This record gives sequence, structure tokens and C-alpha cells, in this order.
Amino acid sequence: MQIIINRHNFRYEMENIARMFFHSSTLEIKFDIYEPIGDYVLTEIRNNEIIIKVSVFGKTEQKTAQIISQNENDTEWQMAEMLYDCLCALSGKEQKWGLLTGVRPTRLVHRMIDDGKTIAEIRDKFINGYKVSEEKFRLLWQTAMAERPIISASKPQDFSLYLSIPFCPSRCNYCSFVSGSVEKMGNLIPEYVECLAKEIEDAAEVSKKAGLRLKTVYFGGGTPTTLSAEQLKFLMDKIESCFDLSCINEYTVEAGRPDTVTEEKLRTIKEMGADRISINPQTFNDDVLNAIGRRHTTEQTLKAYETARKIGFKTINMDLIAGLTSDSYESFCSSLDTAINLNPENITLHTLTVKRAANLAEDSQNTFLTGETPAEKMVGTSFEKFFSGGYSPYYMYRQKGTLSNLENVGYCKAGHEGYYNIYIMDEVQSIIALGAGAVTKLKAPHSEQISRIFNYKYPLEYLRGFENIINRKREVLKFFEKYPF
Repeated sequence: MQIIINRHNFRYEMENIARMFFHSSTLEIKFDIYEPIGDYVLTEIRNNEIIIKVSVFGKTEQKTAQIISQNENDTEWQMAEMLYDCLCALSGKEQKWGLLTGVRPTRLVHRMIDDGKTIAEIRDKFINGYKVSEEKFRLLWQTAMAERPIISASKPQDFSLYLSIPFCPSRCNYCSFVSGSVEKMGNLIPEYVECLAKEIEDAAEVSKKAGLRLKTVYFGGGTPTTLSAEQLKFLMDKIESCFDLSCINEYTVEAGRPDTVTEEKLRTIKEMGADRISINPQTFNDDVLNAIGRRHTTEQTLKAYETARKIGFKTINMDLIAGLTSDSYESFCSSLDTAINLNPENITLHTLTVKRAANLAEDSQNTFLTGETPAEKMVGTSFEKFFSGGYSPYYMYRQKGTLSNLENVGYCKAGHEGYYNIYIMDEVQSIIALGAGAVTKLKAPHSEQISRIFNYKYPLEYLRGFENIINRKREVLKFFEKYPF
């Protein structure tokens, strides 16, 4: 599939609109081609006129219109809308998120509220301007309303601490995170834990000098409970001794793989101060678990959850994924019902995201020409089931390559919103991130200016380049000297 860009600079948005409809296809970007061959999306400006022509799977649609504004952003939006309309006409369906391609749609809502817009004006912009469906606007508005008081309470000097544990018992076939199996990389874990402890010490010193105040701690991965109880205690004790934890409002440790969960580990995590954990089934169908390479059983998930509940964690999160390999609509609904009946405080519903690193794909022609996809049906059903079960959305984000251009949403019981998830997805505050693959994100106190500091991606690189990583963290001090509180 070719995306042809002739005489304009709007490649990014044209490619994003096309990917909504052809997310599993390889898209080639071509410039200044006037006689294309094969399937193509042609976007062109000529003589103050926008020309869009789409030819795919033996069908063709074309639109032409005069440019209605001299503002470049308006012209880009006009071209995007014309391309979207052509693709809708050819496929016979509209996207539920309409023209929106961004990762954080709730930020648009917050900006419009801050600008004094009424709910009626905001709704009109999303429904009639962005062409978002009623269903998705309802989800978007309720999510933004849950986020708003938490965002408003965040202060300029607040920050979160993220620790990456990039090890898992095995690698799931949909995973594209930085994560190595214990079988292949387990020998690196002891040295990794020692280096991470040193990075904790350094981060505490840097954040104190910068005048930052810690609000949340989050152990992610990979699977943090791949570590032993002793290693978890060592790292969590290091955090307690190095940081002032008196102001934190949330402390999360992901125990995502039930096959890594033991009562000893959970008791250690609880005793060291964590009040929120994740135990992630992804599905309660053992056949699907086997198909996706996730080497645990439903029974192990239920046992891990029961143990965590017995130990008394304030908040337990469970993750489910819509659209998994070999999963059916009926099977997904059964998993959804099981999760809701267990009554965890948080349930996060992800839609499968197809990435090159995960080695999964769909047939692009069938996807383009079919009506409601299985993933759309799964997500649509879950929306109502969560509300019936007493759950409300509290954060959301979207990713490129997500099946049917859908979204990931965190649902919660009242009073159990995940603060860290809101902070990172809405870029509310700085995140100092430690470990392999971690990305520190610095947020300027009085603007939307963001700066990033990257750690080395893989565990072995992290260990070999550790001194460079420590030196890079000096950028935190320089940033807050440039953007003071």
C-alpha cells in the first residue's frame, strides 16, 4: 500500500489517517508520484486545490475541493477530513474515534474546559467536528471527569518514581515491551538488582537537590515478581531509606504473571509499603493462554488473587486483553464476567496492539472490508458490563496498531483511581524512571514543555553502560534550573 504525498507537508497526519483503516499493512510513503501503480492513497495540493484519490482492492474513491483557509493547520485538517471520508466510503464504515489519531484524547477535553467551553460545545466539537461516536464521547467525557480532580491536585514539584524490572518467566507472543525471559537472562538478575539499587540512591539525591516531592512509586516490567522475595525487599528497603515517602498517595508493584506470585512475595511487598498490585490474567481461558505463550493457568490466577486478597492490599488491579489470538467473543465475555465477579478494585481493559516486535498481523483486505470486528464487539460489550458491575473509567490511552483503532481503558471502583496511570498518560508531572528501558519524562512546572532522558534499552546494555546512565540523570537538575517552580 502506497501513501503518496504530492506538493504538501502533511505526511504525518495523512499516514495516521490511512493507518486507521490499514493498520496491519505495510505502508510505503512516496513523494511526487503522479501515475501510481497498485493500491494507493494519493494526497495532493495543486492550484489551490486539494485532491484525494484512493484506489484499493479494485475500488476507487476521489474527492476534490478548494482550499478554504490560508492557515496551514486548517488546510491539513481539511485534507485529513477528505481522506477520512474517502476511506469511510470505500470501507463502508466509520471509525468510532473519527478523525482523532492522538494517544491522549482526554487532554483535548481538559484544554477545552480550561478555555471555558461548555459540555454542549465540547460534545459538538467531538461529535460533529472530530466525528467521534456517541459511545466513545461518553467514555471520553466520563474518563476526563474522573481524572480532573486528581490532575488539579498535582503540584509543580510533585513527581513519580518508576522502576523497570525487565524480566519475565516467558515472553508472550503479543509482547513488544523490553523484557527478557528468565531462561535467557536470569543470570543477569543479581547484578541488575545491585545496579538498580545504586540508581535508586542517585535518583533520591538528584530529586532532593531539584526540590521534587515524591507522590507515587511504581514497579513495572516485565514482571517485578520474577525477583525473589529477598530481592524485592532489598529494592523496596532501598527506596524507603533513600526517599521521603511521607507524601506518597500510591505505591504499586506489578505481580502481573500469576506463575511468579507466592505468598511470601506478596507479604513482603505489603510489609514494605506497597498498597496496590496488579495480578493480570489477560484471559481466563487456558486454551487462549496457551495460544499466546503465556505459561500460567486460570487456576494459578485465581489462587494468586485469593492470596493477595487475604493479605489485605488496598487495591488490586487485573488486566484483560480484547482481541487475543484464538479468543472468541463468547470466551472473552466469560473472562470479563469472571473478572468482574472477583470484584477487584481496578480492571484495565487493553485492546490487542499489533506491533512488528510482537510478530502478529491480520489480513488487511478482510479487515478493511468487514463490518464490526470481533475486537469492536468485545470492547463494546465490556463498556456496559463494567458500568453494571460498579466500575467507572478513570484513565485511557490509544496506541498505533491497536485492533480496529480502539483504546485501552482503566476502570475502577469509586475511590480507587490509579494515580500513577493518570499522571503518566496525561503528562501531569515528572516521572523519574530507573532500570533498563526506562525513560525519564520531565514536565516543566508551568508549561507543557517535556524533556526525556533515556536509559539503555536492554539489561546487558544497562549494566555495561551504567556510569553513563548515572551521568545522564544530571540533566534533571539542569532542567529544573531552566524551568524553576
